[in-house]
Amino acid sequence: MSARRQPIVAVLGHVDHGKTSLLDHVRSLGDQGRSSVMDREAGGITQHIGATEVPSEILNELCAPLLGGKKFDSPGLLFIDTPGHHSFSSLRARGGSLADIAILIIDVMEGCRPQTRESLRILKQSKTPFVIAANKVDRIYGWDCKAGRSMARSLKEQTREVSDLFEKRYWDLVGQFAEDGFNLERYDRVKDFTKDIALVPISAREGEGIQDLLAVVIGLAERYLSEQLMDIDGRGEATVLEMKEERGLGKTLDLILHRGSIKKGDEIVLVSQRGATSTHVKGLFSPRGMSEMRDAGDRWDDTEEVFAAAGVKISAPSLEAVLVGTTLRVVTNEEEKMEALEEANIEANLSIDLEEEGVCIKSDTVGGLEALAKELNEIGVPIRDASIGKVSRRDVRSAEASSDPLHRTIMAFSTDILEEAEQEIDNSDAGVKHIGSDIIYRILEEYESWIEERKIELEEERREMVVYPGRIMLLPDHTFRVSKPAVVGVRVIAGRVHIGQGLLKDGRRIGRIKSIRSGQESMKEARQGSEVAISIEGVTVGRQVDEGDVLLVDIPESHARKLRKMEMTQAEMEVYEELLSIHRKEDHFWGR
Repeated sequence: MSARRQPIVAVLGHVDHGKTSLLDHVRSLGDQGRSSVMDREAGGITQHIGATEVPSEILNELCAPLLGGKKFDSPGLLFIDTPGHHSFSSLRARGGSLADIAILIIDVMEGCRPQTRESLRILKQSKTPFVIAANKVDRIYGWDCKAGRSMARSLKEQTREVSDLFEKRYWDLVGQFAEDGFNLERYDRVKDFTKDIALVPISAREGEGIQDLLAVVIGLAERYLSEQLMDIDGRGEATVLEMKEERGLGKTLDLILHRGSIKKGDEIVLVSQRGATSTHVKGLFSPRGMSEMRDAGDRWDDTEEVFAAAGVKISAPSLEAVLVGTTLRVVTNEEEKMEALEEANIEANLSIDLEEEGVCIKSDTVGGLEALAKELNEIGVPIRDASIGKVSRRDVRSAEASSDPLHRTIMAFSTDILEEAEQEIDNSDAGVKHIGSDIIYRILEEYESWIEERKIELEEERREMVVYPGRIMLLPDHTFRVSKPAVVGVRVIAGRVHIGQGLLKDGRRIGRIKSIRSGQESMKEARQGSEVAISIEGVTVGRQVDEGDVLLVDIPESHARKLRKMEMTQAEMEVYEELLSIHRKEDHFWGR
């Protein structure tokens, strides 16, 4: 066994920028190479997390032209292929990122896309060092691509025109990454890897520049991460990637073992929905050769013991309630077991601060839930309920119970909603909103948009219940009935008028609006700019009022208090102030 473990490398990037293509090429290297996973993926997009081991012999052989006779110290690389940044956020070890280093793959023709920026945010939060793989250089017009050629040679052998086109794309990327606070530099020009992010141009499809990328990744890991790569002793620790039902084995767990070792018969402590639980390893399986875990098929070797870092499958009793994204701990004595159970219980109790009032959040993993909670905390959104799993009817009822209508929201990160829960939302009168996505920033964006729309709706509802002030003018030659009640045509010149409101002339109450009509249509209210016919009880045209008169539309005192807290137009505000002045001549505290 080596004195250091192999670095764990996460591959991230926007959909269709080439994550799986890159790993397909890596897996095709050497005598143990396997056929394309991508051919068997739905639409060519990774559907599950997977792990692929690449031995040092293959790396040394591939990168030999760049190493000048040197050899890598690491026993190899363990690549983690993720369906998106959200899986990366769930890959944790000892409170930090499970990955030692990351490759952020980006289409050189498309530049930064939404998931690229999301990945950058998570890499920054987790403080994971990373390298940029600028993929699809073969799509640059005129680019001469040769399979297996190093990028160092390729860049020298392109024509001047092609080099200029590449430089333009490169500087576009430099500008885009600068917006996020990263200093990008081409890998062969980097002077200080702690200050600059290395960019390696590649063609994953044609296999050009791959050795440059791998040499930079493993070189960085060995130079800057040597201490954590030698942290291999002690009890085994692994992160649960996925739970599966395997024929003949029952429930199994796919793991990344990042510390120590695990063997058949070991007692293990896991994190379940009910808290800490312990069981024993019954079966232990490693993907054969360079098979990728989620696509190994029957290429699994039954093995007795596995050492970090490695992808491994285990079978064991009582795995049903285990939470994906949590830690598996190997224990060898009662003291270790008690300590591990305590740590697992702490992990089961989500480290999310809950409030009496707030939104509900859901995710498929603990890490995903915590990542969403962290983002919400940063923008000041309180959380009253947080749990793992699909959105259920219970979650909808919990959201309904919120006293603040703006908190009746369920945000679901990378998890589905059950049909019964959707029906519950459709039948709810409380205005519950479900927002689901595999990208955190999209959840936040949709929530912000919904908040704006909901505020307007709630404001409209409040406005409908509150009587607003107004000013009307009796139109000349529009008296349809002189009295009992008087029916006249008016123009609303400020604010609005409602049925039942009193009218003031020169500060004195003169009558009340009985009805409002526009043509044959009856109306409850009319707003500024409208011309309508109103019937007025208690007045006679030619006595109390005349055509051309301007009248104030009065408001009840209780509504005057409510209006103080609400937004009004400038015209409504002017009428409101005039009404306050009139009423306060008789009662100094009116409307306060």
